[in-house]
Amino acid sequence: MTITDLYLIRHGLADGDGGLSPLGREQADRAGRRLSTVAFDAIHHSALPRAAATAQIIAGHVPAPRHVCDHMLDRTPYPSDRSGYPERWHAWLDGVPAGERDPDAVRLRAAVARLGVVGDTDRRELLITHNFVIGWFVRHVMDAPEWRWLSLYQENCAVTVLRWSSDRPPAMISFNS
Repeated sequence: MTITDLYLIRHGLADGDGGLSPLGREQADRAGRRLSTVAFDAIHHSALPRAAATAQIIAGHVPAPRHVCDHMLDRTPYPSDRSGYPERWHAWLDGVPAGERDPDAVRLRAAVARLGVVGDTDRRELLITHNFVIGWFVRHVMDAPEWRWLSLYQENCAVTVLRWSSDRPPAMISFNS
């Protein structure tokens, strides 16, 4: 049996300029200390300043190769067909900034296809990203309706662990812990 564990962390609390607030830096430091005993193969993070700063702080506690990963960018699944989405969310979707829209979740599906796979050896990776990216991964693992990513809120620097196994369906080990 081969296992892939993905640890997903939302960036620390942002300041008004897109970086980390003092509390966000403290959250990242605590997350790094908490994960310091976990042997990661890689740290993937968004290029946005709040995620990159979170990754830098956590990497001070977690010795693993770290790099910017396009799959971790702040994306919002944006359905072309809203019939599967509850109507209460339609107006909210209209307010999603154009630069964050991921039409029909094409890029988020690619992120899951690339990172949520089992290879020939066990793998444990840390993903530092944004709320809706984590929501999409969790929704996928739970085999929930596509719109359910909207209802999954990840706290800043909380840890969610998802597992892919060669002999079982994907599973959520922990959420927002």
